[in-house]
Amino acid sequence: MLSIYFFLLGMTLGSFYNVIGLRLPKRISFTRNRSFCPHCRNQLEWHELIPVFSFLLQKGSCRHCNKRISILYPLMEILSGSAFLLFYIAIDSHIKLLPALLLYTLFHILIVSDLMYQVIPNTVLLFFFSIFFLFRLIYPLDPWWHSAAGALIGLVGTAAIIICSRGGMGGGDMKLLGLIGFILGPSLLLVAFLTAVLTAFILSVFLLAFAKKNLKSKIPFAPFLSIGGMTAFMYGEALIQWYLLYFLS
Repeated sequence: MLSIYFFLLGMTLGSFYNVIGLRLPKRISFTRNRSFCPHCRNQLEWHELIPVFSFLLQKGSCRHCNKRISILYPLMEILSGSAFLLFYIAIDSHIKLLPALLLYTLFHILIVSDLMYQVIPNTVLLFFFSIFFLFRLIYPLDPWWHSAAGALIGLVGTAAIIICSRGGMGGGDMKLLGLIGFILGPSLLLVAFLTAVLTAFILSVFLLAFAKKNLKSKIPFAPFLSIGGMTAFMYGEALIQWYLLYFLS
């Protein structure tokens, strides 16, 4: 029963995270203004705001203007519900469950923002840095200075990539990697970055082959950093042990 609750909670919060990711870069309040159609600006009723089900019942269109609703909305809501369910099943420690939920919340908002506007809002990064700074004061990494080292490596390493590639990554990516490094430490930061690069490479090859993209096409990197960060948080230690066992033994 609790697993169903976590899935539904994740979908509900995922809908709210969508709103934050869509409105914050445009400086639209997500606490005072009611939800509205981005095309006709009509305010939505409660039955139009049920995660996933409203999209299906309305056949993916606004009932006021009949314009198509972005598939990103239900996909991210399903992803959020699935992530919450995974955390509930896979994590047996409340100390690890809380940062998992917070980290996913950060990544969800940034994925929506970066996909829609190619922007990683500083306000989101600062807000979650404040939360994780307090969390690491109470539950520090071992050793404690790994947070500072991870942040420094994330910032300086990405800055070096930006300079050498002449803009291959953006300042938002640099700050996000700094935050990931602060949260996870140097070792898991490396796992996160390599996972992000690998998934981005696989998708890029697919887009070049089948989606009429070229080498100059811009692809938002925050979604891949989010995949890498979440993978490192959940399975990073196991991946490091696997690598050491099979490749360095």
